[in-house]
Amino acid sequence: MSNSTKNLSDLSVAIKDWGRALGFNDVGITDTNLRTAESQHQAWIEKGFHGDMDYMAKHGVKRTRPDELVPNTQRIISVRLDYLPPQAENSDKILQDSSKAFISRYALGRDYHKVMRNKLQKLCEKIQSELQYYQTPAFEYRVFTDSAPVLEVALAEKAGLGWRGKHTLLINKNKGSWFFLGEIYTNLPLPIDEPASNHCGSCSKCIEVCPTQAITAPYEVDARKCISYLTIELKTSIPLEYRPLIGNRVYGCDDCQLYCPWNKFAEVTKETDFAVKHGLDDIRLIDCFQWSEDDFKTRMAGSAIYRIGYLQWLRNIAVGLGNAETTPEVIQALQRHVHHENAMVQEHVRWALIRHNRA
Repeated sequence: MSNSTKNLSDLSVAIKDWGRALGFNDVGITDTNLRTAESQHQAWIEKGFHGDMDYMAKHGVKRTRPDELVPNTQRIISVRLDYLPPQAENSDKILQDSSKAFISRYALGRDYHKVMRNKLQKLCEKIQSELQYYQTPAFEYRVFTDSAPVLEVALAEKAGLGWRGKHTLLINKNKGSWFFLGEIYTNLPLPIDEPASNHCGSCSKCIEVCPTQAITAPYEVDARKCISYLTIELKTSIPLEYRPLIGNRVYGCDDCQLYCPWNKFAEVTKETDFAVKHGLDDIRLIDCFQWSEDDFKTRMAGSAIYRIGYLQWLRNIAVGLGNAETTPEVIQALQRHVHHENAMVQEHVRWALIRHNRA
């Protein structure tokens, strides 16, 4: 074995150690070959399943060819970071209480984009500072965390971090699926890890429990039906047929993960930035609906929820209130916004009132 190969192998081990020291729960390395994923992704786009997410299509093959997105890329360092917050209120309890606002568990704390990017950058800086001890080319890199045309699940699967579940999220055999993914594209020709094997078997629980039947086939999601898409990505009116099915899910949906058997192995995060903020794990719809725009910006500063903006937040809460139990308090809350200056908000409020026979 040459010194160069030995050093690259040692560097690979060191990178994984440095990553875990920074708080990542797992680190894997893979190459840039995504030919199988490319054909699957293109077929998904051709079906129109990406909805209004134009960014999923506009970059062409750069999403599936890392070396075209970032020239000279030879390897992808893939990482995962647990996000399930400690001491969060039980999800089932919130989902079964129509007066409460259910917020996807990943959004209860600080915006993951900032946390992941900071850790990835620190890992790159560590690699840079240690590279003098290894026989390698000059270090070139670029970090990503759900922020560019990257097929992060396909890359993580190839890097051995888990397998793509039937709900299309990554599942780790020992840790479930409550984690974020991030990537470092680099020119370093590091040894690659073995891909993970699939362990979904005959289980179809995620398909069965999806409130809107958005998982149209194993390993395929029609985003246009997905509650996460409808409450986060969709910037216009939510289609009428999906509003009753959304229930009290006002930001995202976790049902496919909540019922996945592999998540019995999931662990709460040790990352303090993902701790619940502002009581978002157990908050009333009415209270959320009473926030002014300044209240929303203040409370959601540093949160992933901030990205959808105040008007979309009101739209989502209006749907939740439309699905809530009819009470004088709910009716009064809706009536306060019935003449809202924004047409989209007003439309959803009027729909909610019709649901309560208060048109």
